[in-house]
Amino acid sequence: MMAAASKSKRRRADADEAAVRQRILHAAFLAFMERGYAATSTLEIATRARVSKRALYALVGNKQEMLMACISERAKRLQAPTELPVLHDRESLGHALASVGVQLLREISDPAVIAVFRLAIADAVRAPEVARALDSIGGEASRAAVKGIMTRAAAAGLVRGDVADMAGVFAGLLWGNLMLTLLLGVVDRPGAHEIGRRARAAAAAFLQLYSQSDGGVLNPDPGEIFGS
Repeated sequence: MMAAASKSKRRRADADEAAVRQRILHAAFLAFMERGYAATSTLEIATRARVSKRALYALVGNKQEMLMACISERAKRLQAPTELPVLHDRESLGHALASVGVQLLREISDPAVIAVFRLAIADAVRAPEVARALDSIGGEASRAAVKGIMTRAAAAGLVRGDVADMAGVFAGLLWGNLMLTLLLGVVDRPGAHEIGRRARAAAAAFLQLYSQSDGGVLNPDPGEIFGS
């Protein structure tokens, strides 16, 4: 009885700590967006979260650790979908690319994520760690999702080339200048229909660029595709 009561009490305490941690991260994210990373103090975050600075450091850490945690929470949504088709032909590869394309477009075009990109740009000189964290956590998560599919496609003999280069080509086809226009605020976030259309078009264009010919696979130079 006593052991069960102790476990129940521990679970409640853990749940309370998790709730407070989420409140701290939410307060930190709002403060970063409103004031910028460099100008935000841990005292302001603690005040917004209605916790002591001691609790803030104990549950999350310093300001940079809060930033990393905020980005990491959003990066979890950039992982490749768990239910992807087995890659055995070009049609299945197209479906897989379109599926991951939809997820990346939907999650990265979220206004909260775009706000993080704007924060990284605005604080690039005063706080370059924002951009580094965004690239190493969020950027790597999105790249890994596409590279995973390219690795499987190459193993199945559907494409041939450097996995990172092919992932970069697909990302370019998927985004075009959409990210720039979202950052500038000159276009609205695309809806579900437009996201699906764009992802399918990027997948089709990728398959055309890396098309099979005489039993082989053409391997275009990414530099030629983007004019670099």
